[in-house]
Amino acid sequence: MYDVTSLLTPSENAIGAVLADGWYAGDLWDHFYRGRYGFYPKLLAQLHIEYGDGSTETIVSDETWKLFKDGPIKEASIFDGEVFDERDNPKDWMMPGFKDDRWTNATVYSPSVTLNAQMNEAVKVVREVKPVNIFELTKFKYRPKTYIIDMGQNMAGWISLKLPYNPGRKITIRYAEMLNDDSTLYVENLRHAKSRDIYIPAREEQVFYEPKFTYHGFRYVEITGLSKAPGLSEVTGKVVASSAPVVSYLETSNKDLNQLWSNIFWTQLGNIPGVPTDCPQRDERSGWMGDAQVFAQTAMFNMDMEAFYKKWFRDIRDEQTADGRFPNYAPHITQSLRYYDAPGWADAGVIIPWKAYINYGDKKILRSNYEAMCKFIDRVYKMNPDLIRINEVGQNYGDWLNGNSIKAADYPKDGGAIPKDVFSTAYFAYSTALLAKASSILNKNKEYKHYDSLAKAIRQAFINNFISKDGIIKGNTQAGYGMALEFGLVPEALKAKVVSNMVQAVKDYDGRISTGIHTTERFMNQLSLNGHPEIAYSLLESHRFPSWIYSIDQGATTIWERWDGYVKGRGFQDPGMNSFNHYAIGAVGEWMYKHILGISPDENNPGYRHFYIEPKPGGTLTWAKGYYHSIVGRIGVSWKQEGNRYVYEIEVPTNSSATLTLPTDSNILEGGAPAAKASGVRLLEKKNGNTRFRLASGKYTFQYE
Repeated sequence: MYDVTSLLTPSENAIGAVLADGWYAGDLWDHFYRGRYGFYPKLLAQLHIEYGDGSTETIVSDETWKLFKDGPIKEASIFDGEVFDERDNPKDWMMPGFKDDRWTNATVYSPSVTLNAQMNEAVKVVREVKPVNIFELTKFKYRPKTYIIDMGQNMAGWISLKLPYNPGRKITIRYAEMLNDDSTLYVENLRHAKSRDIYIPAREEQVFYEPKFTYHGFRYVEITGLSKAPGLSEVTGKVVASSAPVVSYLETSNKDLNQLWSNIFWTQLGNIPGVPTDCPQRDERSGWMGDAQVFAQTAMFNMDMEAFYKKWFRDIRDEQTADGRFPNYAPHITQSLRYYDAPGWADAGVIIPWKAYINYGDKKILRSNYEAMCKFIDRVYKMNPDLIRINEVGQNYGDWLNGNSIKAADYPKDGGAIPKDVFSTAYFAYSTALLAKASSILNKNKEYKHYDSLAKAIRQAFINNFISKDGIIKGNTQAGYGMALEFGLVPEALKAKVVSNMVQAVKDYDGRISTGIHTTERFMNQLSLNGHPEIAYSLLESHRFPSWIYSIDQGATTIWERWDGYVKGRGFQDPGMNSFNHYAIGAVGEWMYKHILGISPDENNPGYRHFYIEPKPGGTLTWAKGYYHSIVGRIGVSWKQEGNRYVYEIEVPTNSSATLTLPTDSNILEGGAPAAKASGVRLLEKKNGNTRFRLASGKYTFQYE
């Protein structure tokens, strides 16, 4: 809905619209699927007018509207780009008085489905980026002049070109995320996506062009058809995304970690065009639920995702089968049961609504998804009555892109992949436990007893089948240990042994990481929660391959799909699946918020009515600062090392409280006085080298030697 009052004139007015295929009728996923929702673009429009005398008038789209099929847009595809011929653009066609005698009357259709308003933020241009470098590609002498533009940032969107002259010939704009060694575009990873825009000028004196019906994932742009190199001021990158508000900030003393935080944020920004996509560049761009599930908490720390997720949850429910199957991605383009049931992907239909409820405190999230959650768990149980989840697991991807998928000569090859029965059963236990909690919150007592009992039984089956008496989890992988601990599947009596084995698994991999997209953040989290934050910091700050910082050393400005998307000396990984804007292993952003800043939600007080603050200084860091603007207000944390003391500044929003844990049992001062005696501060306990306080809303400064 738009307020167009300022656009109306007292005399004649005109309404015009331009349509293209888009998701509705265009090519989807590798060009194999077209017309998934319809075959012809359609427009539904209303103009409501209220006159000065109080009378009203409504103008609606009907058969009197005129249609022109041979306009300037010759092609418009999400994957292939746009072809625009200015020579066929009728002059002043949207102005009153335009002669539309040769245009045909529109055809009226009656919708056969229930139309729902989009309830989340609009997809629009949210940022603009200027290029950092433009150079001519001189390697090939006989081709037209070719210019490469480096935008300095991998992004999703397009470029706007504003030339002070008309070259008088076709201008071709191609997009890519990376360059080959010879400075040409690396486009093999685009698969069948052409990822190009073409503009054919008419006789205009200057050229102003940007596409309207496509978007690309890119950092680099190749332009041919120009008479001379464009200036930096003549090119602008337009970043397109759902316009959810940014709600956080994080900065540390380590510039590489600051770049990592930026990479995580930009990857999220590049993959929220109305649904959480896997990537913005190749011919896929689908709402893969496994990737979204592991990244959900990071996403909610970065941006206000409440409306976005509520909309997407409806997409997921729409795709659930009558017998309870959840798809692996939503919206589900292929209409085939082949892409259903995968553990960790289908489970997102339970896990993300739960996490959204914890962050935003809205029980409606659980109510609207509860029936779908029950149908899903009931079917998994029906197919796996012995509680080991090995039946009806779809394509069963497992812990996708773990250490075993890496192709590098100096990387350990033995192990790394969590066994799939361990992986899928762990998710079965976790999702069922979350459903039991949701049942309790919604006062569904009978269902709570059933699902709670089932979750405990699955947990015991997991222990009996996969955990030995010496604390070895089947497979002996970093992933398996981190996942079992995170999901609460380890008996207290074996916890110390399991943690010890997890630490040994890092040593066995030469002090490097071997986890996949589902277990990386969970593994990092459990290292820090179980007395080994120094190992988590060493992995986070490592420049050795594979690591987050290794990709930054290769110039990454977003998160890569694969740990080894590019390896110096080897080159690119398999181009069939090698995105450089893929947020899954960027879920480590959750660890950064929870352990560097120390901010964590309290599931017993959803919506941050109470929350936890437990910063864990470590690694090379000497300071860190940031905030998260929660649903109840701004939570601020900063800490710094000054000589032989630490200073913390904490902000707790109104109508909330926090439990603060500081890593010392020595005397702590607040404002120069003993903290336990300060207003708004209550000492809870000193235990295991930590001191815990309860903080009322307000701002506090703590210091200790």
